[in-house]
Amino acid sequence: MTISNPGHASKRKEASPAVLVLEDGRSFRGRAYGAVGETFGEAVFSTGMTGYQETLTDPSYHRQVVVMTAPHVGNTGVNDEDPESKRIWVSGYVVRDPARVPSNWRSRRTLDEELASQGVVGISGIDTRALTRHLRERGAMRVGIFSGNAIEDEGVLLAKVRQAPEMSGADLAAEVATKEAYVVPAVGTKKFTVAAIDLGIKGMTPHRMAERGIEVHVLPATATLDEVYAVQPDGVFFSNGPGDPSTADHPVALMRGVLERKTPLFGICFGNQILGRSLGFGTYKLKYGHRGINQPVQDRTTGKVEVTAHNHGFAVDAPLDKVSDTAFGRAEVSHVCLNDQVVEGLQLLDQPAFSVQYHPEAAAGPHDAAYLFDRFVTLMEGPRA
Repeated sequence: MTISNPGHASKRKEASPAVLVLEDGRSFRGRAYGAVGETFGEAVFSTGMTGYQETLTDPSYHRQVVVMTAPHVGNTGVNDEDPESKRIWVSGYVVRDPARVPSNWRSRRTLDEELASQGVVGISGIDTRALTRHLRERGAMRVGIFSGNAIEDEGVLLAKVRQAPEMSGADLAAEVATKEAYVVPAVGTKKFTVAAIDLGIKGMTPHRMAERGIEVHVLPATATLDEVYAVQPDGVFFSNGPGDPSTADHPVALMRGVLERKTPLFGICFGNQILGRSLGFGTYKLKYGHRGINQPVQDRTTGKVEVTAHNHGFAVDAPLDKVSDTAFGRAEVSHVCLNDQVVEGLQLLDQPAFSVQYHPEAAAGPHDAAYLFDRFVTLMEGPRA
């Protein structure tokens, strides 16, 4: 869902001019891609070479303008099988060299057509490498994309960008989560029941659990503790999602209730930050975040290094060099990013709860971290406290 005014979007005209304006005043001129109009969000970059359809439909990208570092985007078009949700969530899309003609047996329409049909304003033909280097040096920041009749004097456009809301302090999970509970049935014999708290869940996540014989009850972000335990869960899962974890007071209170009952618990991405807060750790905003499908992470419990899929701009502030005492027993950092030593996972040592900052479902790959769903199963198989 973009932050653009729907009234500004119109049918795309071929080679319509477009301009991207960053809040620090730097601008890039190119051509309209997708819908024509204006949009605002936080400028972030994704280093994935594949999986653009999964990226676009990931609810964690709500209110973000995604810059693709891969120069050529759209060559496989858009199909109806790979979306991670029912719609595109990015606020805007930035590519250097869009494919002129898609070529894939599953393709149903072009990426340009899909963006336009969903009202997503984008820009193409700009130097995305220069833009990415700028964001790495200056950090993620607010941005606007303007095309067609939305283009005005750059001073006016810059003022509009600076009036847009920042990501820090944004409470967004409830905006992308399901409003009604639903069930994803187990594949084959049902072994367990899991209550999954939807903070921006991707479609592949409950599917990965269903493949392991888990019946998944997906609940709204606003679910109460009574509603969670009404499904008689063997385990509770907290999903990925957008926004600043410092605002997520309800999910934190809900998770603390689960921890008090010592029910097996697994969290990913936003769920990792919720576990961090539940244990008493702080969170902070990364300079430019981790986004893409090629991030190296070490599982400190095994020493194994995994290539993983990421999408996060915030991280947990927990000590890497010691076991911490918390209200729910001892906790330690279980995973760490090898690029910058950011906390990528937490686990409790005295009860069955763990989380990771990345995406083990990894629909577009890689699948190095799929074992984490098996680890969750192992926790549910184990003795209850």
